[in-house]
Formats: sequence, C-alpha cells, structure tokens
Amino acid sequence: MQKTSSRILAFAGSTRSDSFNKKLVKIAATGARAVGAEVTFIDLHDLPMPLYDGDLENKSGLSDNAKKFKSLLLEHDGLLISAPEYNSGISGVLKNAIDWASRPLPGEAPLACFTGKVAVIMSASPGALGGLRGLVQVRSILSNIQVLVLPEQIAVSKADEAFNANGTLKDVKQQAAIETLGRKLADILFKIK
Repeated sequence: MQKTSSRILAFAGSTRSDSFNKKLVKIAATGARAVGAEVTFIDLHDLPMPLYDGDLENKSGLSDNAKKFKSLLLEHDGLLISAPEYNSGISGVLKNAIDWASRPLPGEAPLACFTGKVAVIMSASPGALGGLRGLVQVRSILSNIQVLVLPEQIAVSKADEAFNANGTLKDVKQQAAIETLGRKLADILFKIK
C-alpha cells in the first residue's frame, strides 16, 4: 500500500527567539519529514494574539492572527508540539493560542480545528525534570478538546547544556529519540488516512 502525504503542523509554546522548545520541535519535524510527511513549522512569535477575553471576542471576533492559527490547524492532520514548562505548568502563550483557536467561527462546529487531530508532545527545560510537569497539563488539555495525544513523549532536562550550536542535541541517542517522535506521528497518520 502506498503512503499518502500527511500534513503536520509543528510549533513550540514559546516566543523566545532562542527557545529550547523551538529547537526540539524542529528535530522532531526532521524525523517526520524523513518518512515522507509534509511538515509546516510555525513560530507563535509571528502570530501574536491578545489574551483571550470573552468580551473582546464578542466585540471584535477573533483577531487576524487567531484566524491564521486556526486555519493552519484546520489544514493539518497532526501536531508536533514542544511545550515549555512555566512554574510547573503550561506556558501562557500556548494556553492562549489553544483558547483562541478553540473558539468557533460562525457556522463552524465547536473545536473544529482540534477534533480528530493526532499529536505528539515534548518538552525541554533547564530543570531536572525537563518540563515533564507541564506536559501532564498539555496532554490533559489536548485530550479534553478531542485531540488524540500519542503516549510517547520526551522531556529533555538540562536543556541549557543539551544543544549544539546548530540546534541538534549533543546526545545522539536523545537526538534519535526526538526524531523518532516525529516519525511515529507520521507513521500513525499514514495508517489512519
């Protein structure tokens, strides 16, 4: 059976220019591309959204960037998300983007851009747990909005020491494991398409 192309959206829940999580999700994207998936990397820094506010939504609707993010989610089958841990939880940037994207446009089903998506999550943090506590929350949120989150995940600890200057991981086994996350997502999408 010939594989059909699967489209994966890859992003990190960080806007910092030298984000460890942006580097990490790009490694996973390399793994997905290696098995034939079409991967689009986006930087949430380029799609700033106001803090979600129901009054603002009622008055002005979704911002242009929230609509762009939503549109990208709708166009892709799977998600590679690298989620930094802020104070033992999900980053405000990632939660805010999810909150805006979850809002239905006129005539659109609730959670249209999340329902039926398949995701792989990962994290990198300078801390000893690598962002693992935040991943618990990310998994819970995504599962509750009808995203199938694969059980495989990796949290890279001591991220401030883990990367080479070119964005790869110094530990070749860890590099391969992150690439495998991307391949795993692509393989699952190929099977269910």
